[in-house]
Amino acid sequence: MAVPKILLFYQFTPLADPEAIRLWQRDLCESLGLGGRILISPDGINGTVGGELTNVKRYLRKTREYAPFSEMDAKWSEGNGDDFPRLSVRVRDEIVSFGAPGELKVNENGVVGGGTKLSPEQLHELVEREDVVFFDGRNSFEAEIGRFTDAVVPQVSNTREFVAELDSGRYDHLKDKPVVTYCTGGIRCEVLSSLMINRGFEKVYQLDGGIARYGETYGDNGLWQGSLYVFDNRMSMDFSDKATVIGRCYRCDSPTNHMQNCSDLGCRVQLVVCEEHASTTACAEHPLGVVSDRA
Repeated sequence: MAVPKILLFYQFTPLADPEAIRLWQRDLCESLGLGGRILISPDGINGTVGGELTNVKRYLRKTREYAPFSEMDAKWSEGNGDDFPRLSVRVRDEIVSFGAPGELKVNENGVVGGGTKLSPEQLHELVEREDVVFFDGRNSFEAEIGRFTDAVVPQVSNTREFVAELDSGRYDHLKDKPVVTYCTGGIRCEVLSSLMINRGFEKVYQLDGGIARYGETYGDNGLWQGSLYVFDNRMSMDFSDKATVIGRCYRCDSPTNHMQNCSDLGCRVQLVVCEEHASTTACAEHPLGVVSDRA
């Protein structure tokens, strides 16, 4: 029986011909029957693909054979077999849309001037030594169903709002404190930590591999609480059957980790809603509904 798997990956590295990479990646995925979403820019590649395990493994092996992608960061999770309705491979100015392509500096070793990377084990060591501030690098709706204990969650609806949020002065009191940025797979924090350092934050760290790798290491026996929002048809995933449910249905306030798009097919608002009310979900009824940038 075919085993469906999902691969989350990225690599910051200079690419001279992103369009050629796009064509190669599209053809490779199509030949292996994979669905998903891949973004390519002059600064690297970012994507999530899903399919039968053997084919996804072959995709990763073939992609890493290309020298600039040989050290590509990759995380695995269980799929359902219908996680991606189609394949999208595109070239963009940024592989993470912060709206600041001129501020990001990338060389063959990755992002220049980013935060200090911490493995999950190193994160725990830091927390034991210092009074750490967790800083969520995701869209605020993602934190509604899962976040690190006592994390700062900026009220942004997409990553393009982070620059204005940092420039607002709202977090200036954190500039001399140890700040650990985190996101789904680590890529958003590569950019976010460099933006924070550029704005005078003195002790900036980033969780290497993001929540996904932390969950692989500690499951629900660490500092993470709740479910992880994911950018495919699963919408959310748990690291174990002991996951705490911290989300609340916007209609009835009952505990839930279920997320769903607005029932208006032309709308991209994401809502936390229990299964009982899922069929009647509409963003007009929810003042906190926000638009996903699918980053």
